[in-house]
Amino acid sequence: MTAAADIIFPPRVREEQRRRGSRETYEAREHKRPWPDEVRPDLEAFLATLDTAFLGTVSREGRPYIQHRGGPKGFIKVIDRKTLAFADFAGNRQYITLANLAENDNAYLFLLDFATRQRVKVWGRARVVENDPELLARLVDTGYRGRPERAIVFTIEAWDTNCQSHITARYSEAEVRQATAALIERIAALEAEIAALKAQAAQCSSAPPAG
Repeated sequence: MTAAADIIFPPRVREEQRRRGSRETYEAREHKRPWPDEVRPDLEAFLATLDTAFLGTVSREGRPYIQHRGGPKGFIKVIDRKTLAFADFAGNRQYITLANLAENDNAYLFLLDFATRQRVKVWGRARVVENDPELLARLVDTGYRGRPERAIVFTIEAWDTNCQSHITARYSEAEVRQATAALIERIAALEAEIAALKAQAAQCSSAPPAG
């Protein structure tokens, strides 16, 4: 087992897989195509398409918490082959994630692109970085309306992809506009053509009969 596989499938998980008959499949996968523990080009390309993510943390008492994080597409930046980071924008001031990370740096990113029905799971460690304007300047896209307060820096320990089963395709307003732009233009052209034909027909019907 590689270190990444040990993180994804700790002993109790492997035991459950054996009991339920899937362990051999994952052992074969581990030898043939080990789970990655750093950013590869396919992960970097996927991150560039995302405008939403879910960050999982856990308190010292073991209570899990999932927080939505978003921004413009590509808001999760690749710092190096082991490190991701994103701006933490001003929100509702509950600070549950920040408190959890202060006590337990284990973290998890669940990444989902509804339009392509792709999902990626990332295990790692996260830390909060305050008062670092140079880092924030690398993370904030010019023109985005959010107010950045700090950065979340995520160190990758393992990541994996999931199948598309049971993911319903959904599209953003921008994606719908882009997909329907040609249709809207065609409809407008046809409506203009119909209006011109109606005007022409009305003109013909009002004209006095010849002779």
